[in-house]
Amino acid sequence: MVSRRLVIFGGVAAAGGLAVGYALMPWTTIDRAKKLLAKEGEVPLSAWVRIGTDSTVTVFVPHAEIGQGVHTALPMMCAEELDADWSLVRIEQAPPDMAFANGAMALEYLRGDTSIPSFLMGTAVFSTRKIAEYMNLQTTGGSMSVRTTGIRGMRVAGAAARYMLVKAAAAAWGVPEREVVAKESRLSHASGKSATYGEMAAAAAAYDPPIDPPLKAKKDYTICGRPTARFDIPGKCDGSAVYGLDLRVPGMSHAAFAASPVIGGTLVSVDEQPALAMRGVKQVVKMPAAVAVVADNTWRAKEALLALQPVWNDGANANVTQASIFAGMEKALDKGDLTEDHATGDVDAALKGAKRVVEASYRVPYLAHATMEVMNCTAHFDGDKLTIWGGFQGGLDARAQAAQYAGLPIENVTLNYTAIGGGFGRRLPSQYDYLRKAIDVARQVKGPVQVVFMREEDMTQGFYRHASVARMKAALDDDGHVAAWLHTFTEKHDPPEALTVNYDFANRASRFASDTNPIPWGAWRSVDHTQQGFFIECFMDELAHAAGQDPFEYRRRHLVGAPRHKAALELVAEMSGWGTPLPEGRARGIAMREAFASIVAQVAEVSIGEDGRVRVHKMWSAVDPGEVVNPATFTAQIQGGAIYGLTAALYGEISIDKGRVVQQNFPDYEMVRMADAPAHEVRFIESGAKMGGAGEPGTAPVAAAVGNAIFALTGQRIRELPFKNFDLTTGQKLAAA
Repeated sequence: MVSRRLVIFGGVAAAGGLAVGYALMPWTTIDRAKKLLAKEGEVPLSAWVRIGTDSTVTVFVPHAEIGQGVHTALPMMCAEELDADWSLVRIEQAPPDMAFANGAMALEYLRGDTSIPSFLMGTAVFSTRKIAEYMNLQTTGGSMSVRTTGIRGMRVAGAAARYMLVKAAAAAWGVPEREVVAKESRLSHASGKSATYGEMAAAAAAYDPPIDPPLKAKKDYTICGRPTARFDIPGKCDGSAVYGLDLRVPGMSHAAFAASPVIGGTLVSVDEQPALAMRGVKQVVKMPAAVAVVADNTWRAKEALLALQPVWNDGANANVTQASIFAGMEKALDKGDLTEDHATGDVDAALKGAKRVVEASYRVPYLAHATMEVMNCTAHFDGDKLTIWGGFQGGLDARAQAAQYAGLPIENVTLNYTAIGGGFGRRLPSQYDYLRKAIDVARQVKGPVQVVFMREEDMTQGFYRHASVARMKAALDDDGHVAAWLHTFTEKHDPPEALTVNYDFANRASRFASDTNPIPWGAWRSVDHTQQGFFIECFMDELAHAAGQDPFEYRRRHLVGAPRHKAALELVAEMSGWGTPLPEGRARGIAMREAFASIVAQVAEVSIGEDGRVRVHKMWSAVDPGEVVNPATFTAQIQGGAIYGLTAALYGEISIDKGRVVQQNFPDYEMVRMADAPAHEVRFIESGAKMGGAGEPGTAPVAAAVGNAIFALTGQRIRELPFKNFDLTTGQKLAAA
């Protein structure tokens, strides 16, 4: 008979310490975890939290820290349920190993809003854990870390550890468990008996952790919900954080590469001699679609690379242009062979019988991720062993991909994390070209080699937020209310809710055309919300104008069935002083999106400069994420997301000519700089709804808020991004666009 401990096994004595798993750790991973997390005087297993004899709490986080604050928020959630002394809490990155495959993330994602009965929780956790192992799931993305791993991983781990400590203390003191108080890493009883967590940890390890322990009520929180300094900030300020570009290991070479300038092209030939004749150059490495120069430092590798004149086969995309891509998208919509995403009522009949129909077409371009740290990876083959160093949004997946690409068993691949200088989706598993490039070069180089994308390669050899064309159509009744809403567009990716409109439309539908995009696609911060937020919320503004109604009031009248959205909209209107007079030459615009389960209503205040370009002076965001763990970090994420979205709205554009990306570097791919960043006030509504994400929702509505403000100020409806392509003093599209 299989014992309960075999199935649930989650705690182990460790020379006075305690390691606790979050539930149902498969037996096959325990030995792996013990080896990976072995520490003198302890015998750990696959776990999220470990308690030492000195009461130090170490929380193992499976997600990457990309500046979003998860290396602090997740330990906060664990420590809250554990009733730990926050000053004793530490964080370690969980190793990229199947022992740390993120079943908590899989469980929370797959179950959605469905609750799981307690008697089925064991089966559910075990199943999703195995799914996570099979998928190498240790990914950071989709604004999911806190709302999945935090809820089903960290909180449960902390609560389970507390349960075991209390049980051990009650047994040792001969008192009922309900009389033992756990607080700030100490256990106490009214009789005067007390012990630290460290002193009781060994005894606690003898007990089984509960599968689904009770969690604290929010009113009892002492850690979560309070602004908390982040663990990762000191190292980023004092220079001790080691980014991929900072990495130096003994015997390391440096490589720069050039790929075919035409997307999909291949290398025909290259004369190596001009590079080999230069100082510090070690060798030239040829690949099917690229050539690399290896030298004793990156600068010399780059300079030698510029001396080469590779011959390329341009391939099938040689004649692709921005104009041809958009023409193909328009043709696909004209053809009408569209896939229906969702439909409510009979939108076609409602439009056909309507007295008044409003139509508009929108367009957005490709966008690059433009991370401050360019893509890079260091790799070293030592016989049949491969070691890699780099920043990845999915460490376990990166290790698995490296093994597969190198033709090695995963046990022969060691992955070392570095700090990450920006991700925004570019370092997700689907975009590990920089990992593959490093492996390709390392195969042919003795010793470790650091492969760096020069900024020009980073900009022109990426995976891009897709361009899209949308056609919007709505019928208005005699009161100006929307009687029908039809949204057609090109290219659908994720998340599924990006097409949702939360307004009260009785008849609505969304349809899309696929296979219109010849350019490599990559998830980009807020994914489809970045396009759909612009399309939907600008068109909603157009309908308000057509109905002769205030844009805020018009939205509010269509939110009878969406009280959370209505509350966020009303709060941002109050914050921004909507409807009150503004200085001459300024106007406000409003927009709202629900993205990654967080509702964000935004207002932007703009003016137009003498150069005809828009200036954004102030922004306000009212956010309902259900619950906030670290208000300081959440505020920063909303503000940072808005800046990222504002950069795209004002300046962002990757254009294609003869199969090549035109933009090369920041001079022609402009960013919002500190001097131009607007003041931004953020407030939260903690509605108690299921927790939403933080990293991406702030990006979703910003382009529409600015576009709607431009219309309010100038009467010009700009339906195409970026706004820099238009002279807003005349309404003319610039010839250079």
